[in-house]
Amino acid sequence: MLVKDILAVDVGATKLAAARVTSAGVIKKRASTPTQSSNGEELFEKLLSLSEEVLEGIEVEGCGVGSAGPMTNNGEEISPLNIPQWRSFPLRAKLSEALGLPVALDNDAKAIALGEGWVGAASGQKNYLAMVVSTGIGGGFVIDGKLLGGEMGNAGHIGHINVEPDGPLCACGSSGCLEAVASGGAIEKETGMPAAEASEEVKIRCGYFVGKAVSIAVNLLNIRIVLIGGSVALGYGSIFLNQVRSTAASFCGLDFTKNIQIDFTSLKDEAPLIGAAAVWLNAKGLDQC
Repeated sequence: MLVKDILAVDVGATKLAAARVTSAGVIKKRASTPTQSSNGEELFEKLLSLSEEVLEGIEVEGCGVGSAGPMTNNGEEISPLNIPQWRSFPLRAKLSEALGLPVALDNDAKAIALGEGWVGAASGQKNYLAMVVSTGIGGGFVIDGKLLGGEMGNAGHIGHINVEPDGPLCACGSSGCLEAVASGGAIEKETGMPAAEASEEVKIRCGYFVGKAVSIAVNLLNIRIVLIGGSVALGYGSIFLNQVRSTAASFCGLDFTKNIQIDFTSLKDEAPLIGAAAVWLNAKGLDQC
């Protein structure tokens, strides 16, 4: 029996992306475009055009979306902090109507957690954290084999753990959040240059704050495996990762946190789209973790 592909959509603050993904987690065709637009409807039309481009008229099973948050239950409305064009925007319903497809939507970092559990480094694991360090910072927690959702589906916002008391103001309205000191947006604001051009000192500082947030998460939830992706994390490479590991270790003195494993996501830059496909599978009731 021929199994249909899945339309995968990734909504980020820097770019929008779409792809056809097979039931085995392989990307067939993908396309992307910058997120910039003058208003919410224009941005939606860009996303719709991307989706139609990768579909090429081919029938798919359904659509999975990984989007920056926060959002309401089941992604009925999304309000990404770094995409001001969309506030209480009904993306799931609008995309479903426009494409004539059933659509499942979840937080982008939670999507990556699902993807890593499906065909990535967390395959077969029941307890882990997947993080995204990019324009913003987010996380997805899998505990006892289940993706944590929370009351409104927003569990995992590790970017809003306070890591620097009296630190800079965050877009969420608080101060000293991880996202306000270690995200690509925060680094660009502080240095006046693109995050990709950061100095070694900035990369190490970013790793320090991420490691501090990781330690809080693993101490709280007894997690042994942490996977980190996103353009900033992957772009900063070993300097960043080694600092995350050393900082986390310095804050993890309990027996059950001493041997945590911290690595980059194995799916690399494909993680958001494979994760979005996993959102669709997870919504169907398939255990992808």
